[in-house]
Amino acid sequence: MDPPQAEFLAENLPISISPNFSANEIFLISGDFGPFNPLQPVNVPLWLGINLKQRQKCRINPPEWLSVEQLDQLKSDEATSDLFTSLPSKHFFEMANLLLTNASDDIPDCDQVRMLVKDLADIRAAKLRRGIDEMISQQQIYATVTNLTSLEIINIRPFLTAALTHVSTLQSLAAQQRSD
Repeated sequence: MDPPQAEFLAENLPISISPNFSANEIFLISGDFGPFNPLQPVNVPLWLGINLKQRQKCRINPPEWLSVEQLDQLKSDEATSDLFTSLPSKHFFEMANLLLTNASDDIPDCDQVRMLVKDLADIRAAKLRRGIDEMISQQQIYATVTNLTSLEIINIRPFLTAALTHVSTLQSLAAQQRSD
């Protein structure tokens, strides 16, 4: 899987919108959504919410976790924990990016929210790099990691598999030299 595929999966997560139009229920392959009444929140997939937002047919109600207070708490928890903390969604970073890109006017304190999401991503990336460095320096070939998002796994997979291949090759060469 690559980042666009992870983003595609994130687009199927539900989001609350406040439509500014009236319409009966719509029937799509992915499900039935609606009815749509002005200013009455309705849950739709993120892709549909973004599509309606781009056509100026709704306002997206950002999830609770996409607020300065919640993100500040997540950032603080992540910075003080040795382990990865649980995020509100497996597709946290993809959803945040899609909402910040397509509905920034619906997100209070958008610039500060964007900065906090970036800070959280940086803290988690640094923690991941430290863990991999520690794992390789101790010549471990596996590690148990919980609470990573799909995007974090996608981003680290190529580096980690290459690093472990090199460690394995070096260990094989060292064992061969000892036996010779």
